[in-house]
Amino acid sequence: MTESLHILFEDNHCIAVAKPAGLLTQGVPAAIPTLEGMVKAYIKEKYQKPGNVYLGIPHRLDRPVSGVVLFARNTKAAQRLAEQFRDRKVTKIYWGAVEGTIEPPEGVWEDWLRKIQDEARAERAEPNAAGAKLATLRYRTLQTLIPGPSPGGTLIEFHPVTGRMHQIRIQAGVRGHPLLGDQLYGSTRAFGPAAELPRDRIIALHARSLTFLHPISYEPITLTAPLPALWKEMGVSQE
Repeated sequence: MTESLHILFEDNHCIAVAKPAGLLTQGVPAAIPTLEGMVKAYIKEKYQKPGNVYLGIPHRLDRPVSGVVLFARNTKAAQRLAEQFRDRKVTKIYWGAVEGTIEPPEGVWEDWLRKIQDEARAERAEPNAAGAKLATLRYRTLQTLIPGPSPGGTLIEFHPVTGRMHQIRIQAGVRGHPLLGDQLYGSTRAFGPAAELPRDRIIALHARSLTFLHPISYEPITLTAPLPALWKEMGVSQE
């Protein structure tokens, strides 16, 4: 299991890995594989640690999303990294393949979003609606994809200024440009291998890079996750 981990950064305080799409970050019964469990097993084996392995989780990626995930290896690092994410001092860049062509090719989206009670999704709402929070997102077009008849496809770079639930997915979907494979928010295009259950589907969203301050040295660090092979098969030429 640990052999499949793609380590992007590792020291005594932090470890970052490239999460494959379709894998949960954490928070399920022990029988179901998670990125958290794989990283703990890797640390335990590499450093021959007895007992339980500590791993702080300052942020997460949705199950169908791939890309950079950062973990803390001790409580001091966990606290400082959590503060950075909470105070929006971490820069997160995502790449997404969407249906159609977004116009204008770059800009800012702002919407009020709220979580739907008792469901694992959110929706756009009126500014004065109960539970609604402002979501701000910057974007720019990188490349036209999937040539052919409508709806076509476009590779977009997203920079979420806020961190709302499913923010990129909703903000693209409500504008008629859902992420490929994201049936939850309106996609009619398949992405990746077929899956019978919704939980096993993946979508064309990749956490491309993460920039943060090292929790001990405060040195700025930028980590970049390579694109999965599936994206290159789709025609992505960016590196």
